[in-house]
Amino acid sequence: MKLPLSYYLNQDVIFLAKDLLGKVLFTEINGDITAGIIVETEAYFGVIDKASHAYGGRRTGRTETLYTQGGVSYVYLCYGIHHLFNVVSSVEDEPHAILVRAVEPLIGKGIMEIRRNMPAYKTAISSGPGSAAKALGIDRSFNKKDLTENEIWIEDHGIKYSPDEIVSGPRIGVAYAQEDALLPWRFYVRGNKYVSKPRS
Repeated sequence: MKLPLSYYLNQDVIFLAKDLLGKVLFTEINGDITAGIIVETEAYFGVIDKASHAYGGRRTGRTETLYTQGGVSYVYLCYGIHHLFNVVSSVEDEPHAILVRAVEPLIGKGIMEIRRNMPAYKTAISSGPGSAAKALGIDRSFNKKDLTENEIWIEDHGIKYSPDEIVSGPRIGVAYAQEDALLPWRFYVRGNKYVSKPRS
């Protein structure tokens, strides 16, 4: 059920960003397990992608996690407020990553409600990358965690979407990336209410 390390070593980050839709992201914190179905992602294509933190081969204390072998988490603080969870993929020194933008609550909804201070039926509980991370209890302490271990991991529950059910469009909030901002590397499940807006 848990995705093996070999899954994350795939060098096609666009394929993985689509394939992760329907997979289930889990966390276990102090014995509390929460999980959500991934319904929205964005692909970041390493050193050639102007929207990537690793564009041009940039290496800093923050981005070093991106250069590790795939199968670890990359968590960073956005605007000093929101923690964003990314799956590092591909091989060592090829800094590809997939941002998880939204999940549909599946397990531990009561815990998510406490973390987000809202009922689970409200789509805002896990819609958008900051909300999804908060609902699952993900913060900076989850950076560089092994995704095949028992703190944070992804499982395949056999949820599949047909090509017609997957929408692709430009990524959100990357206007600084110039022409790369227009690349259709955001993927989401058509009609799923937890997908963040705007729905292109």
